[in-house]
Amino acid sequence: MINRIRDVRKARSMTLDDVARRCDPPTTAQTIGRLETGMRTLSLDWLNRIAAALEVDSSALVSTTAATELGVVALLDADGARAPTRTERAAPPTPTDQMVAMRVTGSLGDYRSGDMLWLRRIDGGGVAAALNRDVLVPRPAGRFVFGRLIARDGERIQILPPGARTRQQVVNAPPWLAVAETLIRTL
Repeated sequence: MINRIRDVRKARSMTLDDVARRCDPPTTAQTIGRLETGMRTLSLDWLNRIAAALEVDSSALVSTTAATELGVVALLDADGARAPTRTERAAPPTPTDQMVAMRVTGSLGDYRSGDMLWLRRIDGGGVAAALNRDVLVPRPAGRFVFGRLIARDGERIQILPPGARTRQQVVNAPPWLAVAETLIRTL
């Protein structure tokens, strides 16, 4: 069995300390580091705690085969492409029960036609963490609002759709909303 905690943590741009603080009960960054490197036995209880902290399904943290992962051969930044200093694996996105998808059929803002967005559904308690993130919000009669969550006032939320010259949309007490987490784009 292959431990993929580090790959998932890095894909979510979280530090060891971020994961440690989000565990219930909180633990130390050193403990998370030992668990993800295999220096400490990864029990099912630890696996579930770390999965909850990373907001993924526990099955995303372990794999019986590395065939679905790709080796990272280069890193790209403003200075160009360069070789990584240590071995890295690229973990593919793994859907969970809270995930929904949205297909982009026409280019708008940062999104291109053909893009696929994976969004994680959250309840009212998670709205504060979704501020300044792109969200999908259901409206009556099968309609939706998609855009940047710019403000929350009680049960009212304000969303700014992508694109130029758009007007903010106000939604009162949505039953749920989903935060954009993964963009899948073919070139």
